[in-house]
Amino acid sequence: MEDKDKEIRSEQENTESKAEADNKPEDDGYEKVCYICRRSESKAGPMVFMPGGIYLCHDCMQKAFDSLSQNGMDLSRLPNMPYLNLGDMQNLVRPEPIPSRQKIRKKNKEPKKTFTIQDIPAPHKIKQQLDEYVVGQEKAKKAVSVAVYNHYKRAFLSGGQDEDGVVIEKSNILMIGPTGSGKTYLVKTLAKLLDVPLAIADATSLTEAGYIGDDIESVVSKLLAAAGNDVERAEKGIIFIDEIDKIAKKQQTNTRDVSGESVQQELLKLLEGSTVEVPVGAGQKNAMTPMATVNTDNILFICGGAFPDLEEIIKERLRKKSSMGFGAALKDEFDEEKDLLSQVTNDDLRKFGMIPEFLGRLPITVTLERLNKELMKKILLEPKNAILKQYEKLLAYDEVKLEFDDQALDWIAEEALKKDTGARALRAILEDFMLDIMYEVPKDPNIGAVIITRPYLEKTGGPRIEMRG
Repeated sequence: MEDKDKEIRSEQENTESKAEADNKPEDDGYEKVCYICRRSESKAGPMVFMPGGIYLCHDCMQKAFDSLSQNGMDLSRLPNMPYLNLGDMQNLVRPEPIPSRQKIRKKNKEPKKTFTIQDIPAPHKIKQQLDEYVVGQEKAKKAVSVAVYNHYKRAFLSGGQDEDGVVIEKSNILMIGPTGSGKTYLVKTLAKLLDVPLAIADATSLTEAGYIGDDIESVVSKLLAAAGNDVERAEKGIIFIDEIDKIAKKQQTNTRDVSGESVQQELLKLLEGSTVEVPVGAGQKNAMTPMATVNTDNILFICGGAFPDLEEIIKERLRKKSSMGFGAALKDEFDEEKDLLSQVTNDDLRKFGMIPEFLGRLPITVTLERLNKELMKKILLEPKNAILKQYEKLLAYDEVKLEFDDQALDWIAEEALKKDTGARALRAILEDFMLDIMYEVPKDPNIGAVIITRPYLEKTGGPRIEMRG
């Protein structure tokens, strides 16, 4: 009798396993996709196979059970799930297949690259690579290179603590420089050169929690996305917050300062180091978005801003040193000072509108020089991605050689300085007078070279044209 029961049970199990195998699609090289949230297996994690040939991620499965226990509703009432009914599991209708253009092929898992202390690039090597792209700003490049080098070592020590109990604290950086001096470009170049996740966020979009705009946690969410949703890798990354001067405390305002001092106060926890929950693969939190817990203790923060009118605050402080007598400072004594920002102090930044707690968490202050005529000419010619090299390459596709004489370069640099917008003015000027050349050159296949002259830029003459042969 017992043997007969065992035989019946084994037949039932074989029948069930066969039915499940018939129902379950074969592995065709594509990732499984959740039927509710439409996230792939690589993002949502392992899938739960349901009768009818559909898959659910664990997050959606948990939300479905929570809905059942709290509201007493069946799964068929959930949005995007019209086919699922617990009362009629056997007669389940297959959902519509996912279009082929939405299918995601499985990626071959590459072995994780082990990070050793020998792989840490020395500061002089980081600076050498930055020199190829960024002209001038020697002090800023040196400070950033050392900070990133120490950040690598801190990341290697897993939190900055060694066996002897010595804890290496992170040194967040505040970069101050006039517009167009290369703050953002310096950090973007750093991201290309180094194998470390880096996120660039804009402080102008940040507001206090509960108001329209981005929450503070969105800064960390961008870093998590840059790290490929790898929390462990993101916790050793770098965050650059641009336009940090735009969250300065508003002077003489009667309204609630939701994008000023309050944002500085909420940034304190991130700069110091805390554990925050951020949405994975989305910019805002909601019930259907999975959350990840990120510790910001080992994340290096670099804040940059132009700080307009800060020079006037510095001048005012320097003039107060001696206001009467023979040693009194003249009113126009510091007007011709080229590197006035290098004399900035925390008191000047506090007067600008930055709170002392915020400044205390940015111990390294780096100032960038205002660009002069010589630096402008170097920016045009020397970097690997120089603006003139870009135009030369564009015309090289038409087999035309583009050249600029020295007087033309002088004129471009002088005009860029007049605009007072830094290196950004160079592209604006070049786009203006290169428009006619880029339009006319492809017309004549006999043109072999174009030499840009100063008379052409001053609109008193034309460029020098050399024909082929």
